[in-house]
Amino acid sequence: MINFRIICKIIGSLLFIEAFFMTWCAAIAFYFHEEDQIAFLMSLLITFGSGFLFLLWGRNAENMLSRKDAFLLVTAVWVIFSLFGTFPFLIHGSITNFTDAYFETMSGFTTTGATIIDDVEVLPHGILFWRSLMQWIGGLGIVFFTIAILPSLVGGSVKVFAAEATGPVKAKMHPRLTTTAKWIWSIYLLLTIGCGIAFWLAGMNWFDATNYSMTTTATGGFSIHNDSLAFFHDPTIDYIAIVFQFLAGINFTLLYASIFKAKFADLFKNSEFKFYISILLLSTAGIATVLYLQSGYDLEPAIRSSLFHVVSFMTTTGMFNDDVALWPHITWIILGALMFIGGCAGSTSGGFKCIRAVMTLKSLRNNFRQILHPNAVLPVRINGQSVPQARMVALFAFFTLFILMILVTAGIMLLSNIDMINSIVIALSCVSNIGPSLSTDIGANISWSGMPDFVKWTLCPLMLMGRLEIMTVLVLFTRSYWKEN
Repeated sequence: MINFRIICKIIGSLLFIEAFFMTWCAAIAFYFHEEDQIAFLMSLLITFGSGFLFLLWGRNAENMLSRKDAFLLVTAVWVIFSLFGTFPFLIHGSITNFTDAYFETMSGFTTTGATIIDDVEVLPHGILFWRSLMQWIGGLGIVFFTIAILPSLVGGSVKVFAAEATGPVKAKMHPRLTTTAKWIWSIYLLLTIGCGIAFWLAGMNWFDATNYSMTTTATGGFSIHNDSLAFFHDPTIDYIAIVFQFLAGINFTLLYASIFKAKFADLFKNSEFKFYISILLLSTAGIATVLYLQSGYDLEPAIRSSLFHVVSFMTTTGMFNDDVALWPHITWIILGALMFIGGCAGSTSGGFKCIRAVMTLKSLRNNFRQILHPNAVLPVRINGQSVPQARMVALFAFFTLFILMILVTAGIMLLSNIDMINSIVIALSCVSNIGPSLSTDIGANISWSGMPDFVKWTLCPLMLMGRLEIMTVLVLFTRSYWKEN
């Protein structure tokens, strides 16, 4: 049976944390003396009160989660967090439609970065900070954050980690998961602080630097300017964003071992990292060549613009410093492929993940060899270790579902008179958690507000499944999940 009491208890405690984050936004609103003060005060009171009710429902719960409980908990937390995250928008009036508010909030927490707000520059500072903070909270995972700060709250923390972590391999840097969570969040915090200081030194004011540092290291892409980083027209800021997006797209466990333990050689021994950096460099060279030869760019702007967007799309950040809708179509194909691949497992990036791409390519190579040598035993090896057959089966199941979700969603959008190319690209954009797409209809400077409500409600679960890697959500709809055993 599902232990609903412990699930309610944990959700209640997490709502206290969400209310705590809302107090930061309230403080920003009071600092700037803007009209969103009341909205955040009311939102945090509603959230705190609801958290108390959940704790009341979960009183006397046994502090132990089964694997089934963990899957339901993780999905429910993301849905409920997004629900309460709509209150600042709705109470303030910056978003008046609940569908739009929920879409914006789900896009924020899943670090997708798709926005229905046409003009973000008219929003008060507190609301802008809340949008950035949502992405920063969701970057490494809401429940994973709880494991780091309140390990006693989640008795089955390993099961929760398995349900929320990204990638086919859940690597740990310490035997105790709580210690691993603290180290990973420490790295995430240091990257955020370092990015913010770098932006500030490059000329941003403290508010801009803080917001952009959170959305950059979370690879979320929400901006506080309509033109994203193109607003600044500053090559230094572009290069800083490139560096920190690139770092945020690396597996944080590998990042810890290579940088914080000074084992730099480990980076270039890692199969996933070698694939990640190779694709980035090849794609950058290809797009820069096209921009230089066909679009009239000078050499440095061509390299910088191509590198920026290659890193932005592959890490699924979705920031812009140029309008890619005006680029030659061959560049769209490259960027679309990068949207699909995504960053490394164990990072804040979305997408299919580089490690899965490596496993798929090695499996294809082995199949060709098997044709020539039918009796040969050809295991798939990643970093010198054989990948179990069960993991390969899970890989191809995930690939099938990933493609199927894109096609089904694209089919639904076709019913609302969205053209075929846009339908596929939007679906890929949401399931990969990248947000902005490639077309001239929904691109760098145009929001998603014009889509019908039923399309937005279709994309909300797609963004959630993309963030939780599909299986965690879909398993709840299987018959076997609800059997007593």
